[in-house]
Amino acid sequence: MADSFPRLHARTRRFTLGVPRGFTVAPDGSRAVFLRSRSGTDPVTCLWSIDAVTGAERLLVDPASVPGLPGEEDLPAAERARRERVREQAGGVVGYTTDAAVTRAVFALSGRPFTVALTGEPDVRPLDVGDIEAVVDPRIDPNGARVAFVAEGALHLHDLTTGTTTAVLTPDGDDVSWGLPDFAAAEEMDRHRGFWWSPDGGALLVARVDESPVARWHIADPAHPDRVPTTVRYPAAGTPNARVGLVVVALDGSRTPVTWDDETYEYLATAGWDAHGPLLSVQPRDQREVRTLAVDPATGRTTTLHSQTDPVWVENVPGVPARTASGALVRAEDSGGARRLVVGDAYLTGPELQVRGVVGIDGETVLFRASTEPTSVAVWSVTPGSEPVAVTPTTGVHAVAAAGGTTVRVSQDLATAPHAVLATAAGAEHPVAGHAVDPGFDPAPVLHSLGERELRTAVFLPSGHVPGTRLPVLLDPYGGPHSQRVLQARNAHLTSRWFAEQGFAVLVTDGRGSPGRGPEFDRAIHGDLAGPVLEDQIAALHAAAQAYPDLDLGRVGIRGWSFGGYLSALAVLRRPDVFHAGIAGAPVTDWTLYDTHYTERYLGAPGGEPYRRSSIIDDAATPPTADRPHRPLMVVHGLADDNVVAAHTLRLSSALLAAGRAHQVLPLSGVTHMTPQEVVAENLLLLQVGFLRDALVARPRSADHSAPV
Repeated sequence: MADSFPRLHARTRRFTLGVPRGFTVAPDGSRAVFLRSRSGTDPVTCLWSIDAVTGAERLLVDPASVPGLPGEEDLPAAERARRERVREQAGGVVGYTTDAAVTRAVFALSGRPFTVALTGEPDVRPLDVGDIEAVVDPRIDPNGARVAFVAEGALHLHDLTTGTTTAVLTPDGDDVSWGLPDFAAAEEMDRHRGFWWSPDGGALLVARVDESPVARWHIADPAHPDRVPTTVRYPAAGTPNARVGLVVVALDGSRTPVTWDDETYEYLATAGWDAHGPLLSVQPRDQREVRTLAVDPATGRTTTLHSQTDPVWVENVPGVPARTASGALVRAEDSGGARRLVVGDAYLTGPELQVRGVVGIDGETVLFRASTEPTSVAVWSVTPGSEPVAVTPTTGVHAVAAAGGTTVRVSQDLATAPHAVLATAAGAEHPVAGHAVDPGFDPAPVLHSLGERELRTAVFLPSGHVPGTRLPVLLDPYGGPHSQRVLQARNAHLTSRWFAEQGFAVLVTDGRGSPGRGPEFDRAIHGDLAGPVLEDQIAALHAAAQAYPDLDLGRVGIRGWSFGGYLSALAVLRRPDVFHAGIAGAPVTDWTLYDTHYTERYLGAPGGEPYRRSSIIDDAATPPTADRPHRPLMVVHGLADDNVVAAHTLRLSSALLAAGRAHQVLPLSGVTHMTPQEVVAENLLLLQVGFLRDALVARPRSADHSAPV
């Protein structure tokens, strides 16, 4: 018997296993290195290469064949935290770095560093680093002579010629670490690194993180009362952040501190080192400015290259700031209703393109991702003085890696699953083998722009639906900022389609705050994370009901995870006239419990009206009335979650209980903000369907289920 969708969904890590990813193209364009597991159900990622001339693939590293490793991955705590921040669901070689020529790679397995030759015969070799067993983020220098890595908060250098390992930066306090990102940077700023090699391999730029000001939180596992709770440093809204600094360290260990006004600009948003020297971007606590700084590595002094301000907030755009070969500053700026690409003082894109991020620079040419329509993300190329040129189709969702005239494109659209193609300057194309499991159906969403705000919405009806048959409705949003659900990408819609096949009309809507619609749409949620997003879900629901008269507005449910979980609980508590059941997974219920960089960007400092109107604790604590009846609510939370801690759900449950509101709480022992565990992920889907059927299908409609006019 074939596996059910919930089983496949869980076993394949949401159909991501077996998809080629993490491409690095050699500078001469002759080959590319990439990551991929051996099958669509194998969670162990291997390292591969593909020849640009012949298209032949070669296995470089199979963790199962590396001797001396434990049977099950034994990850250092810092590596587990890193994977949680990047939402990595697989194991094995999940990250690697190469020298500038892409002839050698380094990676870590179970906290041990290894190298492998990328040309000739693969020769996987462990690095002899003595008794160090907790290696995180090994990075080879551009010359391929040394490897830097972090272990127990210290930065080490390993010389590949002599085999010696030296600790060049060691913690000078119990809460100090070198070479790692702080929590806010990794979780919210998309900065997952803490050190950067100079282009000549002669020095490193290294972050020092002092977490002593950050509050200690304790995450216990009630299923194992014999275990000591895990202590984490969590910068909740309104509380101190980690103190982050930088030093330039030479190979002999000599240090040069990098100086800027870090009291005012406490967030180190980005850092790097190009041919012109180290380059940083920093932000003040209120995030209303991004300041770009050039660093003199000899003195550590910084010079302001650019300052961008905004009365609401300035967005950190992926891949910028950066510089072209001539030293021109590459940045993104909000202008004319669009996020536009700027090089030097020249705008290289117009208002017809919404820039998503920069993916590479070759000389004076900039490769960037952008949208002409928010449901698609293409890759474009532009050189000052010329018009942008699309290097991928403009429909679908695309990413590229390129060098030496060779480009690898990773793409999907509504008709095709994620796949990769290598193309050479000579015009040859080679598909990169993909091993992802086919779910056995096409999601086939119908995409709409609904209502006066033209809300992008995907609609799913059950296969074989007979017109005239009324359908219970399920809203399946994320709904919050910096994330999209409605994309021209097949795999984004698989779960929603499966729910539709269980007998629901399913709607997925991206409301205000979601990217791709321009700065004004992004910032419409400032000061209120509840009102605009809930209003948009309701507006899309009613507009869809006009287009699809079989949608039964007397039987409407909503489900979601993280911000989507918050939105689900918000919907049934604040608008029970519209929503009749909700499933809230890992919801943020009290924004004073969420982190500084995210929460304060939208709501400012705690204590004001924005926090009150965005919290759902007061809604939960208000007893139901005939006009505002209580609706069935299931709340799901991983007890090991260090991002949205389980206290959110416990406070919500306490408030609901105090108000006499019946509800279900499903605690997941040992589960973090992700749910990669196969049995857990499978049964979560089945339990949700059962809950929704009980709430919306099995129960007869009552008078208070009537929809508002």
